[in-house]
Amino acid sequence: MKPSKQQRRTDMTRFLMKSILVIVSTALVVYFMPRGDEFGYLYEVNKPWNYGLLIANTKFPILKNDSIIKQEQAATIRSFQPYYNSNPAVRDSMVRRLYAYAANDWKGQNSAMYVHHIAALLDTIYRRGVLSSDDYTRLQDAEHRKSVRVVSGSIATSQTLNNLFTPRMAYHYIVTADTAKYSPAVLRQYNINELIVPNLAYDALKSETELSELMQHISSYNGYVQAGQKIVDRGETVTDEVYDILRSYEKEYERRNTTTTSIPYRTIGQAVFVFILFFVLITYLTLFRADYFENVRNVTLLFALPVLFCIVASLMVSHKILNVFMLPCCLVAIVIRVFMDSRTAFMFHCAMVLIISITLVSSYEYLILQLVAGMVAIQTLRELSQRSQIVRTAFIIFLVYVLFYTGYSLHHENDLNTDTWMYVCFTVNCVLLLFTYPLLWMLEKVFGFISDVTLVELNNVHNPLLQRMTEVAPGTFQHSMQVANLCAEVANKIGGKAQLVRTGALYHDIGKMERPVFFTENQNGISPHKHLTPLKSAEVIIAHVKNGVALAEKNHIPEAIKRFITTHHGLGKAKYFYITYKKDHPDEEIDEAAFAYPGPNPSTKEEAILMMCDATEAASRSLPEYTEDSINQLVDKIIDAQVAEGFFSECAITFKDIAIAKSVLKEKLKTIYHTRISYPELGEGEVTS
Repeated sequence: MKPSKQQRRTDMTRFLMKSILVIVSTALVVYFMPRGDEFGYLYEVNKPWNYGLLIANTKFPILKNDSIIKQEQAATIRSFQPYYNSNPAVRDSMVRRLYAYAANDWKGQNSAMYVHHIAALLDTIYRRGVLSSDDYTRLQDAEHRKSVRVVSGSIATSQTLNNLFTPRMAYHYIVTADTAKYSPAVLRQYNINELIVPNLAYDALKSETELSELMQHISSYNGYVQAGQKIVDRGETVTDEVYDILRSYEKEYERRNTTTTSIPYRTIGQAVFVFILFFVLITYLTLFRADYFENVRNVTLLFALPVLFCIVASLMVSHKILNVFMLPCCLVAIVIRVFMDSRTAFMFHCAMVLIISITLVSSYEYLILQLVAGMVAIQTLRELSQRSQIVRTAFIIFLVYVLFYTGYSLHHENDLNTDTWMYVCFTVNCVLLLFTYPLLWMLEKVFGFISDVTLVELNNVHNPLLQRMTEVAPGTFQHSMQVANLCAEVANKIGGKAQLVRTGALYHDIGKMERPVFFTENQNGISPHKHLTPLKSAEVIIAHVKNGVALAEKNHIPEAIKRFITTHHGLGKAKYFYITYKKDHPDEEIDEAAFAYPGPNPSTKEEAILMMCDATEAASRSLPEYTEDSINQLVDKIIDAQVAEGFFSECAITFKDIAIAKSVLKEKLKTIYHTRISYPELGEGEVTS
């Protein structure tokens, strides 16, 4: 059959909505993903390598350690011979001054002999070189040099510091050079200090130029690592040598990733990876959970939580904020499990973990830990009915983390030297997991979801609304309790949400509290309908749906429970009064809308269960006798009529589910009314054994 124009328009709208959802989710996640510029490995000297086998994927030089480079630089400075220019004019000037002093002041016996002696020594001193006291001290103490280069004319000769003089050393040398022949006391009488001045001057330009060239020739590398060569493996200690190689690999990695390219290959790869995963999720929902698309809040929550956690994980990795193992990813699985179902929770948990894993350098360990923890979280919270279950689940997940990580480490490292920091991360993770409970409360308020904990609270018969029903409409309360029990039994058999439908059944008739005596179960043999026309009676009966919704809103009953109030009669009619009116007015055209409930028809399996159980339980009260056949016929008649009128055409319930529901209702009603099977009787002529 060719689809209608309206159907095609609806299908196109849904397709566009799904496409936009996948594209927006992909764009948000990829935008915050690290681009791979960071090396990603954390390592320390004398600490074990906590990642898998690391192999060089390219050839790169091994950078020398900074301390080694500094040592080589210090050795170069110590061995370097700075340049000092010798000034020959100083010697000539001082010798002339010597003879001038001798001619004018030095008179006496043997003065000529002393003058020639001093002149010879001055020649020796200035030929070897005289440094200022400051230069000599700086060379000897600060830089630990043993020699310098003395430039005389165009020739530079190496001179040890021991062969050079300071003015004080030169004076001492002259006075003590030949004490046997020349008296130190006599020599001290002459102005020898006036004849000794430095003749060596530091050549800063030449010295610093040559030293700079020598420094530049100091290699920063200490060999090469070839492509494909092993660097380090899990559990091995990071020695000084391995540390230098890792540091060199990190520098090379960052250098290669900072080279500009016109095509962002890495970003494209991330986008393709994330897009495929979100596309798989949309396909899964389309094939197996199409009903979730009926409510925008469902899809919003399903994609908002994983996207948010992927963004947070990306920021933690790119900015190196704490450790990504501290992020409580199981929280997403728990929330989806509580509000929706286990399979959907596991699918979205797997997709989220896979996306986060590509932001990590070593993803294998993260993947297996989070996937196992997610499975455990979903299984331990089949139904959340108590707050303590969150604490218990968090503790179990912590044990799983610890045991699984320990086993994984023992398998790979073959010893007990596990990384204790990981256990701290697991502790933080599970402490944050305890915030699931307040988060569930917030999501209930924001998205209008309903959790099992809220359902348990609403099921409490001491709830003010239910307590009032026991007082105002006790018959309706008993009817609601019976229907609730029947609904729970049927839901358990056909895979429905028992707690949800049970709660819906308890509240589905609260509107009858406005005018309880008009309903059979609250009457005492006297019916006020005797004084009303069928049209007016139908109006009163139908009004209990509208009154029930008003009471639910006034008492802040969740939207999911209000749906049971509006759908438990669907678009059906108040048949008793409709048929009565029709009999009384056989020739009149009847306005059927006046006898019809406002609806809508059930849209979920649970709402369909309530419709079947409510109608069956109510009708069973009017049976003239309770036998196996009468109950079977009643159940078949009521539910078959509901199917024939199309009440279940908009909800995901199958004929098999309906058949099971019939069977459960028959058995339960027989138990309630204590029916016995009919024993066959003996015919004439038959003899008992």
